Amino acid sequence: MSQPKLTVALAGNPNAGKTSLFNQLTGLNQRIGNFPGVTVEKKTGTTWLNNNTACNVTDLPGTYSLYPKSPDEQVVFDVLHNTADPLYPDIVVVVADAGNLKRNLLLFTQIADLQIPVILALNMVDLAEKAGCVFDLEVLKQRLQVPIVRINGRTGEGLTDLKQAILKFSFVPPNPWFRPEDAAPELVNKVRDRFNLDNSYRAFQLAHQYRSMSSLSAADKHFLDDITLRYEFRNLSFQAAETISRYEAINKALFDAMFITPPAGSSVTERLDKVLTHRIWGYLIFFGILTVLFQAIFSWASYPMDLIDTGIGALNTWLKGVLPAGPATDLLTDGVIAGLGGVLIFIPQIALLFAFIAVLEESGYMARVMFIMDRVMRKFGLNGRSVVPLISGVACAVPAIMATRSIDNTRDRLVTIFVTPLMSCSARIPVYTVLISLVVPQQFFFGIINLQGLAMMGLYLLGFLAAVGSAWLLKQMAVTKAKRSFFIMELPSYKMPRWGNVGYTIADKVKAFVFEAGKVIVAISVILWVLATYGPGDAMKAADDKAEALAKTQNLNDTQKENLIAAGRLEASYAGHFGKAIEPIIRPLGFDWKIGIALITSFAAREVFIGTMSTIYSIGSDQNEDTVRERMAAERDPLTGGPMYTPARSFSLLIFYVFAMQCMSTLAVTYRETKGWKYPLLQTFYMTGLAWVASLAVWQIFG
Repeated sequence: MSQPKLTVALAGNPNAGKTSLFNQLTGLNQRIGNFPGVTVEKKTGTTWLNNNTACNVTDLPGTYSLYPKSPDEQVVFDVLHNTADPLYPDIVVVVADAGNLKRNLLLFTQIADLQIPVILALNMVDLAEKAGCVFDLEVLKQRLQVPIVRINGRTGEGLTDLKQAILKFSFVPPNPWFRPEDAAPELVNKVRDRFNLDNSYRAFQLAHQYRSMSSLSAADKHFLDDITLRYEFRNLSFQAAETISRYEAINKALFDAMFITPPAGSSVTERLDKVLTHRIWGYLIFFGILTVLFQAIFSWASYPMDLIDTGIGALNTWLKGVLPAGPATDLLTDGVIAGLGGVLIFIPQIALLFAFIAVLEESGYMARVMFIMDRVMRKFGLNGRSVVPLISGVACAVPAIMATRSIDNTRDRLVTIFVTPLMSCSARIPVYTVLISLVVPQQFFFGIINLQGLAMMGLYLLGFLAAVGSAWLLKQMAVTKAKRSFFIMELPSYKMPRWGNVGYTIADKVKAFVFEAGKVIVAISVILWVLATYGPGDAMKAADDKAEALAKTQNLNDTQKENLIAAGRLEASYAGHFGKAIEPIIRPLGFDWKIGIALITSFAAREVFIGTMSTIYSIGSDQNEDTVRERMAAERDPLTGGPMYTPARSFSLLIFYVFAMQCMSTLAVTYRETKGWKYPLLQTFYMTGLAWVASLAVWQIFG
């Protein structure tokens, strides 16, 4: 079999079915990466056209035209305009929704005018015909001057015909749909001469978009600055004139090639939309669905997560039994495998979340959610697509941040990623439960309203207000206002989800997390283990000797002695030294070095706070939360002699955990989604600063 020789790009409007076709063509032979120089995700794959010929396929981001409004859409122009780009295609398959053919053909005509070989893949013809659209494909082929293949990206219908069309395609340049020479003749000729272009529309586009093209030199941009100023080339007016001209040509092409006879009565989609996008029922139904989604991530996922946790624990126990005792075994079990468990345990949540999202997207309902929520979210600098990630963040920020991939606009996506960790995740529940129970009485109002439950709800509400407030603050900043976005969303027809696509989505997201974010999580886990296991000089031996002597003096049993040794070793470890080193920073918040250690170790996962406090207070990591609470309640403040965990100190610690960066998994997935350390570090510094200031205010006012 030969190596792939052809490069095929799939282009099309959002919701035209392009990604479904990509999945049908490539199956699991997909690769995920980045387009060069940007954080926009790139999907490429390989498909066999016949037994001897393969081709590379690139799934370009969805766009309505070659005039980009976001970095994702800019990628489409960059790839199709620059013939030196490694991804420049031999053939472009433009996937068009047959039910919205006129609008879809705008992008088609622009790509055709670049004189790139084009095949039109007419998708969802069956749904269009049910809506009253009838096509004469032979007439349409003659008018559009390109091969047309009827496909169904959901079922795979027409896949063989499309592959044959790619194999047999011989390019004949079509007549131009738009003549730039008529709009700006002098400018087009000057640009063609300067850049040695044989295509007028490429010259016209270059004059439009040179400012955003990194491939141009400073001298070239200076030339284009001068020439566009000299010939009064106004982008918006020329773009509007071009669009009008193209639609006039498209209308002529569709005359006698497409006939529309609207069916009597309203369609199923229209009837459903009257309820699902209703100004009252639409919100109630959406929040009902969110309740099910949250229940799945928060409760249903706990069963497989418990199995994974038990399995990792059993594996560690078995390895410790068969491997020789020593640092190497401890590193493998308590460092590497424990870190791996911290990766694998999130898989059920990620799989469930993206299964729900994929079903909502495939069915067409997700577009309605974004539509009804956009007006609310826009006030805070977000958009409708931010809703699902924010709500999902209450369960876990890791899959929630990954869910921001549904947000097309890069600015809105980054803002959503930035504020999502402020939503209190399920891992904070053990921390909240222990600290609230220390200072909030178990008191009921009206027999059903629990005061401790109200405190818990208040913490979640505080996290939500911090998230939307931070988004609003970013909106006020000049850097974000300069990149104002507009919400444009097509409402597709409702349809049964294609379960193959749902499966591809789940597999893709799980694989991305395990192999990308997972590497960072395991690395940080090993580092934290080293810090908590070793100490400077002979500090660890001295701690052991001191604990042994104290245990003998107090006549402690073996379990009590082991707990005392563990507490002493933790205090003498590098983690303990770090806890004492940061004590001057956290002392104004009411915290001591013991809490400092918990703050450091719980960065692995928020629930680690309980295990750390168990070790610090020498009660063993196998004890339940009640035991931890009792021991913390009995702890005395060495300065005052009173209770250590007063309401002021407990609420100061609670507020800190509400606002602080959740865990290393969140940091890792932010790094994975933004393709760099800039945003994870900014996010960490902002949230840590917010947590410190808020905690300081609580302690200084009430302490």
